[in-house]
Amino acid sequence: MNTIPEMALSNLFENAVTQFVKDNLESIMRAEIKQFMEDAPEGHPNSRNGYYRRSLHTKYGNIEDLSVPRDRNGEFQTQMFEPYQRRDGWLEEAVIQMYKSGMGTRDVARFIEGMFGSHYSPTTVSNITATVLEDIQNWQQRPLQKRYSVIYLDGLYVKLKRRTVSGEVVYFAMGIDEEGHRQILGFYVGGQESANGWRDVLKDLYSRGVQEVLLGVFDGLPGLDTAFRETYPKADVQHCVVHKVRATFPKIRVQHRADFLDALKTVYNAPDHELALAEFDTLKAKWDKLYPKEIKAWEEQLTTLLTFYKYPSLIKEAIYTSNPIERMNKEIRKRLKPMNSLTNMDAAEKIIYLELTDYNERFETRVIRGFGDPVVKKKLTELFNKRYPPNTGAE
Repeated sequence: MNTIPEMALSNLFENAVTQFVKDNLESIMRAEIKQFMEDAPEGHPNSRNGYYRRSLHTKYGNIEDLSVPRDRNGEFQTQMFEPYQRRDGWLEEAVIQMYKSGMGTRDVARFIEGMFGSHYSPTTVSNITATVLEDIQNWQQRPLQKRYSVIYLDGLYVKLKRRTVSGEVVYFAMGIDEEGHRQILGFYVGGQESANGWRDVLKDLYSRGVQEVLLGVFDGLPGLDTAFRETYPKADVQHCVVHKVRATFPKIRVQHRADFLDALKTVYNAPDHELALAEFDTLKAKWDKLYPKEIKAWEEQLTTLLTFYKYPSLIKEAIYTSNPIERMNKEIRKRLKPMNSLTNMDAAEKIIYLELTDYNERFETRVIRGFGDPVVKKKLTELFNKRYPPNTGAE
């Protein structure tokens, strides 16, 4: 008894699928031209004029002899594809997704040629992904909401191949709006991280609509709190407690670390602000002689390290640290890591943008824990109205 070889069986199946797609496309186009002719205005003579043959490369296979209907006036255009389109767009989308995953342009080109027999040069791949740059420009200029309960700021260094491999910072801004939704508001590229760089970022956020903010959360970069207050003088500053603990940890002797860090925890885990200050006094009394510089560093920033006590305790986990934006940065690092270093910032921007838009889609309908609580929402609304009184129209 003869059996059909596996390869031949596979080809039969693929041909059947391609034929099925072809039949359905042709059926849809026949329905389209029928509707087109029925909708033609009176006194505008036109009629069907047979078919023309064309090819179309789809993800289900290459259709060599697709029958496309036409009219005598040449006015009909199917919605299935553009007049001169030879692909249905899936391969270009695959290119963008492979590029996003960290594959270089040469790797993508080799993969496509091996899998589909289509020759894509690295330059072609780069041109396809370059369409993303237009999306980036539009995304970076999109208007933002007026009110954000929290704005997080953080920077990420990206390695670029120039004459030598060097790093440039990417500035990220994340916000939680009045409804408790967390979104990336923007990313900005340029040089080394600095307070002046952040000043430009904040001015851009303000110009795009972010004019009322309650709280800014970020690390202790010198001058950043000043730059933030210049743009949002009515907002509070919360310096990241986790950053501060990490910076302190290496400076404490190994034999004292556990006790010292436990004492720090009693400060930022105290039930209220008054008790937190009392716990710090206790910590200072015990450790000041051994670690005067570290105690002084905490004391100088204590006000902004404990800002979170001014806000409802239900949102403490979201605001006493910049971990939310750092976790997002970690995801981006993972995407960039396979590429080792990039030839230019455009390449990095494309990957970062694709990752950020995915992030925003994942979080656009999620309410961050605590922010959906009615008592919390009421308190935050009261703070907004107190700091930014509604305009009554009076001069």
